[in-house]
Amino acid sequence: MIGKSPLPGDVVWGPSGLVPGIVQDAGDGRVLMLAYVDAEALAATLATGEVHFHSRSRDRLWRKGETSGDVLHLVDISLDCDGDALLFQVNPVGPTCHRGTRSCFDKADAVAPAPSAPVAAPQGFEWLENLWATIDSRAGVDPATSYTARLLAGGVDAPGRKVTEEATEVLMAAKDDAVAPPESRAATRDALTGEVADLLYHTLVLLRERDLPPAAVIARLRERHKG
Repeated sequence: MIGKSPLPGDVVWGPSGLVPGIVQDAGDGRVLMLAYVDAEALAATLATGEVHFHSRSRDRLWRKGETSGDVLHLVDISLDCDGDALLFQVNPVGPTCHRGTRSCFDKADAVAPAPSAPVAAPQGFEWLENLWATIDSRAGVDPATSYTARLLAGGVDAPGRKVTEEATEVLMAAKDDAVAPPESRAATRDALTGEVADLLYHTLVLLRERDLPPAAVIARLRERHKG
């Protein structure tokens, strides 16, 4: 997700405790459906990474795709300027509409989308927004008070050297994990996790030192994915 996700306490709920939730395909911006959300549905969406609504006809929590399998994997949530509507950006699995069309706004005879491959479970990349915000806030801070500030104050070489160092350590940790016996895999995978975390952090610091936003990198990855 991009930025901080709205929490139930941030929403101006209507008299019935509901607000409209607009669903948009994160890939191309196509509006897929509109349904209603209450505090329980928003909390369930944030907790599971799959979009939930409040079913007005059944008066209960409803996970989209709970019977069809056509779930909506959450990418981002935005709250509108009045705080009384939500926009869900999603990666849909299969058609969104119960008629079998991609969107509830398609004509009934629209060609249904080809079956899609299962979407991997969300990995929590949205938390990197918090890390980036912290790194960004350290720019200009007294280097004596912050490791990140010291790296930023050291010019391109300071974080650049750390990226090189951490990349080597990632490779070494990965090779250790590749040959570890089963009884040692927990330790080697923990070590690899830590080294990758260090590499991601120092890479973001390097981007900040160069005043290059991670959004530019994401945009490049999207371009390559389309190709």
